[in-house]
Amino acid sequence: MELAKITSKGQITIPQEIRKKLNLKQGDKVIFYEEDGKIYFQNSSFVALSEIQDEMKGKAKKIGFRDPSDVSDYIKKTRKIRKN
Repeated sequence: MELAKITSKGQITIPQEIRKKLNLKQGDKVIFYEEDGKIYFQNSSFVALSEIQDEMKGKAKKIGFRDPSDVSDYIKKTRKIRKN
């Protein structure tokens, strides 16, 4: 368990071990949420990435990609179109 003190401005310093575990660096943002009467916080970048991954599940197969090379080919083709 770690302890942090709240300043007069409502700020805290997140203990170093917690920052390491959450992979937090200067300038990163955190998200606070309540669940079952408890308050949690997470690295907002990881939350956003996780949500995007959940949204994308199954989409590649739906549009006809069979394997990672299909995705790579599509990206290359899209880049060529945008250059022109």
